[in-house]
Amino acid sequence: MQLAGRVAVVTGAGQGMGRAIAQRLAAGGAKVAALDLNFEQAQESVAGCADPSVCMAYACNVSDSNAVNETFAAVESTLGPVSILVNNAGIGRAPGDGSDQMYELMGKRNEEMANGEEPKTHVDHIVFMEDEGWRDVMGVNLDGAFYCTRAAVRSMVNADIKGSIISISSTAAQSGEGPVHYVTSKAAIVGLTRALARELGSRGIRINAVAPGPTNTPIMNGIPEQWIKDMEAAIPLGRMAEPNEIADAVSWLASDASSMCTGSVLVANGG
Repeated sequence: MQLAGRVAVVTGAGQGMGRAIAQRLAAGGAKVAALDLNFEQAQESVAGCADPSVCMAYACNVSDSNAVNETFAAVESTLGPVSILVNNAGIGRAPGDGSDQMYELMGKRNEEMANGEEPKTHVDHIVFMEDEGWRDVMGVNLDGAFYCTRAAVRSMVNADIKGSIISISSTAAQSGEGPVHYVTSKAAIVGLTRALARELGSRGIRINAVAPGPTNTPIMNGIPEQWIKDMEAAIPLGRMAEPNEIADAVSWLASDASSMCTGSVLVANGG
């Protein structure tokens, strides 16, 4: 997809899907601002750009509204007004969110089922979730998407740019499978996408989302191997997605090839 000259901001660009997306957009000709909490990893993501002068790394905590505004101002000053935003930054667990207890209980329940027993173990994740754990996940996954979208839209409106904003949701938003804070945040991304698509359509700003299924990224770290195998067995294509496959979907939505798409959720889950 040809994106020559367009300024693309990618959050969570230091690894996994974010890195693949940043590199894919750069390969399409975009000027890329790679944002990540880890500056060194963001630098690595854009190190291979054909023109290093138009691929920049920025340290940014997307859950901090002031930090987001300052970073976008720096991007505009260096690369120009924003044409493309990819809200990719996301976490699946945080200190105090009860994930360790949840995985332990899920393990016990799976053992009971594997032994042919009627499962007696209940997986009540919410019981163990502290406020801090809830806030941290929602802060990155939802607040961060809102703060970055607001900053990008301001840039687009001021420069009269008909831009494209793509947020990463998840098939968990529809199925409800997964930790409650993560699922809730990804479902909210769909609401944000559809509301803003209506609001900004008259300006020619398109708002879409991509909903990956299980994807081979660091967010899967810590999940027991057997559970990964079980997940893959339930996917018609028989495997998790690779980050570059999600990047291809994002690149299409960022480009003029998807010019009639807004308010859409593109599912990329292997069936």
